[in-house]
Amino acid sequence: MRGKLVIGNWKMNGSLEANRCLLQELLPPLAALKGVGVAVCPPFPYLAQVAGLLEGSGVALGAQNLNAAEKGAFTGEVAGGMLAELGCRYVLVGHSERRSLYGESDEAVAEKFEAALAAGLVPVLCVGETLAQRRDGSTEAVIAAQVRAVLQRVGSAAIAVAVVAYEPVWAIGTGETATPEQAQAVHRHIRALLGEADGVLAAATPILYGGSVKADNAAALFAQPDIDGGLIGGASLEAASFLAICQAAR
Repeated sequence: MRGKLVIGNWKMNGSLEANRCLLQELLPPLAALKGVGVAVCPPFPYLAQVAGLLEGSGVALGAQNLNAAEKGAFTGEVAGGMLAELGCRYVLVGHSERRSLYGESDEAVAEKFEAALAAGLVPVLCVGETLAQRRDGSTEAVIAAQVRAVLQRVGSAAIAVAVVAYEPVWAIGTGETATPEQAQAVHRHIRALLGEADGVLAAATPILYGGSVKADNAAALFAQPDIDGGLIGGASLEAASFLAICQAAR
């Protein structure tokens, strides 16, 4: 049976002091939280610091991105092996901000997914549609293309140890949130797409919802049968909000 998982994506936020204070407030109550996996994804410069702060806590470390190459002349990039060496368990691939701001294609995301697996990391595949795509009725087609690009490159291995996160682009950082029913419909579609590769594995793959999840809407979202937790942005920077979301997942 797949469990609940909540991942905090700090994006380009934080400082040595802010990170210390946030985790100092979060870790004691999270230690008492049973039945929910929790991870945080700080910016690259803080991975080592946060790894040290998380030691022994049960909260996992994740990264926000990686390069598809193992090493080489790629100035400013980070390889999966480097992330693994620093203690990362998870890595986000295909976040909507990477797709929209930096032009990452479905094929490039699939390459990064494969690289994450090769480095022993758990890839968190982010998929989702824009507002225009939702309005013109192409949500399912867009997400199918994003998921199938990975399945075609990696096959059933793509879902054996992976996590998927559905992020409607129109709901990220806007305050807008898909209704629980809208989110569930897309999560059900994603699970069916995964089932094209392996139905048993698809049933066990955690699918998270990301898009303005807050303490007051988390419980209703997480109660849906195919929503297994959340990929949390802004609210993960506020200890009380993130803790309430994690508790809602329980």
